[in-house]
Amino acid sequence: MAASSSLLKNKYWILRHGKSIPNQKGLIVSFLENGVLPEYQLAELGVKQAQLAGEQFQKDLKDANIPLEKVRICYSPFARTAHTAKVVASVLNLPFEGSQCKVFEDLRERYFGPSYELSSHERYPEIWALDEKDPFQRPEGGESAADVVSRLLKAIGEMEAMFEGCAILIVSHGDPLQMLQTILNAAKENKEFSCSSYLARLEAVKVPSVLSQHRKFALETGELRSVV
Repeated sequence: MAASSSLLKNKYWILRHGKSIPNQKGLIVSFLENGVLPEYQLAELGVKQAQLAGEQFQKDLKDANIPLEKVRICYSPFARTAHTAKVVASVLNLPFEGSQCKVFEDLRERYFGPSYELSSHERYPEIWALDEKDPFQRPEGGESAADVVSRLLKAIGEMEAMFEGCAILIVSHGDPLQMLQTILNAAKENKEFSCSSYLARLEAVKVPSVLSQHRKFALETGELRSVV
């Protein structure tokens, strides 16, 4: 999965939030105004998953000889992701309110649209089937896979402009993170793109044949991966 580190200023890890109260209740909570509510943070198991992920990240940093002052935790504003990021920061002994932890709204959950909001998570396959058919088509009132990728690339661009030589942990959600991995993998596999920058290469692979495959990169709750 990892691309040449010389193409980016930083090294990146991704972490899907731990098991949340919406996960436990079987609810789709994708609208920002609902997602930030404290009643939708981590469930007890999710806190444990976040702790384990923090310990694994700590081990990865040690193995790569990366000092803690070079760590940045960039997270979605949703309660479940902010809670996960806070637990990881605690494991690393980093102040969550300090300069090393930063919220990025563009890392938020994919908005599935009003007809899905607060409905059963058993309806996710309907949206994924739509993505497979046409990842540029939006569920009614919601975001397409391509919409999500566009804002993720904006977030990565901001991180690249803001940080240099850092280990960045992106704490986000299932759909956004599997889409991010999809384009990272495509950029690695498609060497024919002679783009001026790695970010331009990521934009170049934002095509239906690539984005329609994002479910291949699904993560479990609390799963940590090194990506680039």
